[in-house]
Amino acid sequence: MNLPNILTIFRIVLIPFYIVFFNQETAQSSYIAAFIFLVAGITDVLDGYLARSRSEVTKFGKFLDPIADKLLILSALFLLVAHHRVPAWLAIVIVGREFAVTGFRAIAASEGIVIAAESTGKIKMMFQATSVFILTIDSPHPLFHQTGFFLLLVSMVLAIVSAGQYFSKYGRSLELFKAK
Repeated sequence: MNLPNILTIFRIVLIPFYIVFFNQETAQSSYIAAFIFLVAGITDVLDGYLARSRSEVTKFGKFLDPIADKLLILSALFLLVAHHRVPAWLAIVIVGREFAVTGFRAIAASEGIVIAAESTGKIKMMFQATSVFILTIDSPHPLFHQTGFFLLLVSMVLAIVSAGQYFSKYGRSLELFKAK
């Protein structure tokens, strides 16, 4: 167990706290939930940086880090839909993309192909995390949530583009539609 893996586990542990504070539906608790989300996001950046810079990349970390990311984002999206801050169709597109890319990566891994994250996917994650942070805050200013919603729309477009990049770049080499 190394520090990057501990940070990944810590990110997962933060999710229930985010959920509890988000669901209290007060302005103060929304700021606490947003802060928790921010801390979780920082651990995501930090664990990857530390793992690479210290040569502490582990199989456990490779397995758990993307799960922690998806649990955090999916929890936030479900809450945002439940509290009518994000339309369900938008969350469904984002979640659908996550499942499609995760499944695609699993197929690639079974063929011995490692699919690294594309820069578009990393930029998508930055927009997604920023938008969730903004939308978590219970602000009385409409422009505040409109900005968060716009950023989430941008992240959705980037999600679709990055999924297309994965499928076009690796799809042929995997021969997905060829019978064995």
